[in-house]
Amino acid sequence: MALRGQVGRLIRTRALCGGGQSSRAHSVAVLGAPFSRGQKRRGVEHGPKVIRDAGLIERLSGLDYAVHDFGDLAFHHPQTDEPYMNVKFPRTVGAANKKLSGAVSRAVGSGHTLVVLGGDHSLAVGSVAGHAQQCSDLCLIWIDAHADINTPVTSPSGNLHGQPVAFMLKELRDKIPDIPGFSWVKPFLSCRDLVYIGLRDVDPGEYHIMKNLGIQYFTMRDIDRLGIQRVTEVALDHVLARKQRPIHLSFDIDAFDPSLAPATGTRVNGGLTYREGIYITEEIHNTGLLSVMDLVEVNPVLGPNREAVEATASLAVDVIASSLGQTREGAHVVMDEIPSVKEDDTEQLCL
Repeated sequence: MALRGQVGRLIRTRALCGGGQSSRAHSVAVLGAPFSRGQKRRGVEHGPKVIRDAGLIERLSGLDYAVHDFGDLAFHHPQTDEPYMNVKFPRTVGAANKKLSGAVSRAVGSGHTLVVLGGDHSLAVGSVAGHAQQCSDLCLIWIDAHADINTPVTSPSGNLHGQPVAFMLKELRDKIPDIPGFSWVKPFLSCRDLVYIGLRDVDPGEYHIMKNLGIQYFTMRDIDRLGIQRVTEVALDHVLARKQRPIHLSFDIDAFDPSLAPATGTRVNGGLTYREGIYITEEIHNTGLLSVMDLVEVNPVLGPNREAVEATASLAVDVIASSLGQTREGAHVVMDEIPSVKEDDTEQLCL
């Protein structure tokens, strides 16, 4: 019964995207995006490998999915990519996202639930844009310590991993200058279709944008005050109350407290506990509407030791698996009845 319900939810998600093949509804595709030019620290391009090495494919296969590992995209870096205004590596990041957008669109169009392994969070531009090509009415749940909604004008660093949401929003269309490499991006998401969970390091320009546009967000203080159950309930109600539609989950591993996820680039104390993070993803799965998820910013180079890297990668696997139906109750094996004791077993007990 549990398996039948899971298939039904996935079929409903595919139908909401405008007609994937229901025969493929019980399949998960994994796509690596080993890319690091959206920020200054090298090493995050190795994220997809360490997450796979932590047992991702085996874990998903154990959830009764047909798992298709599409491998990693190959990204080519231009020989010259001078900053534009304050923006670093604009052509490189733009081209990588355009390539990822096409790959995501093809995977979703083929009827798969897709997991994108980053790489840095600048990749969300391509991931969400490609998803939107197939599911124009999607909603976006952004779980992160950071809002990543700076524009090229407000960004203190110029790093594009802190700007992806701004490129998506229709309400910011006239605030985004013509950046080399991004001419292909047309805003496709409205503010009411977005919700943040876990914020605790927001830049002044981002705060102004979120307040001015009325974007729904929950900081770690909100989680402390309201509890994770209430925050998750209100967040899901915000994006799903008007209608059932596909969910794009973009999960930055730095949403967790650094004690749990030390191998990442922009650590901020006071993050999600393990239980809080897994609860959010369990509830997203329970909607039956998850269509694409990103898991980004695992950087093995920045882990202080091998144990820290393995802990971060293992946490990433847990997040992905719980988003796709792994429970904390243990395995749900389909059984017709409780097995009876055999006579041979009884005789052995008597010896």
